[in-house]
Amino acid sequence: MTKVSMTLASLGVAALIPLTALAEGHASWQPDRPINIIVPWSAGGSTDQVTRVVAPILAEALGTDVVIVNQPGASGSIGTKAALDAPRDGYTWTANAVANNATYAVTGLIEGTSIEDYEIYLSVANVPVVSVNADSPYMDFAQLLEAMKTEGVTVGTAGVNSSGGMALAAIGEAAGGELAARMVTYDGGAPAVMAAASGEVAITTQLAVEQTEMIRAGRLRGLAVLSDQPLNVEGIDPIPPITDFIPDFKVAADYFGILIPTGAPDEVYATVEAIWTEKVATSPELMTYATDRGAVFAPSAGQDALDRAMPVITAEACARVTRGEAVVDPSEIGITCAAE
Repeated sequence: MTKVSMTLASLGVAALIPLTALAEGHASWQPDRPINIIVPWSAGGSTDQVTRVVAPILAEALGTDVVIVNQPGASGSIGTKAALDAPRDGYTWTANAVANNATYAVTGLIEGTSIEDYEIYLSVANVPVVSVNADSPYMDFAQLLEAMKTEGVTVGTAGVNSSGGMALAAIGEAAGGELAARMVTYDGGAPAVMAAASGEVAITTQLAVEQTEMIRAGRLRGLAVLSDQPLNVEGIDPIPPITDFIPDFKVAADYFGILIPTGAPDEVYATVEAIWTEKVATSPELMTYATDRGAVFAPSAGQDALDRAMPVITAEACARVTRGEAVVDPSEIGITCAAE
């Protein structure tokens, strides 16, 4: 059995409280054709991985095929917009880091949208890891950080709005200013990680779940996890927390899950919430995936899911403002940033 040292409590995640099988007054939804889940990133990345674990559970419970459609591009906004533009009949869903969907309007990637456009169903919380190619001269994060401040080292990410891109920006902010490191973007976390493993770029800041296999294989070397405690996964040397190097680094859980655009019949959401509570939240397959890849098992649905996700949604939206990346004030989509 593999183990991960980060726990639900460490990320502020409470145990899921069981819900009733279906919201009172709603009939169970019985889909009569396949459901498409648009993953707005390339195959093999963090969103794609966990969605492919959850999809068979949903398919069995709903009695229909659940088809994963990879539609990458523009930091996940192209596939996300396709899901929003599809008929609101319950047959087209999307998947992502929930904070992305909540903040695409802030960065101008999708106009006029917010987290209120979705019902959300969370599966795991993920953490980025700063890794270098196995042949890299940088042996610890302190040494690497100095190089990132002064040298144009290349960092592979899935784009500015990806977890890797936001991790790089957060490191720069916590280090006291703009980094000299140069971000190189790819259509997903998997190709960004492969670029670092092959030496095409020097560093990646993508999520642990996207890197663990390359670290186990000795092609990447993890130098820091963006957490306040080490990442311990079987088969990998412990990766120290970034707070060992930047003590005041702000850590926030990054929640991933499935999002169903609003406007479908109420029984769609009630049925999926019941399945999420009864099947996904007790899934040994999802638990195994989380512990093996360095994620945190954290299923929730409905208002509970939104409450858990709001701290990271707010943090990321407001960080865009601080870094001058916002084209829309977060207050216009219901996000309040604390006064400086």
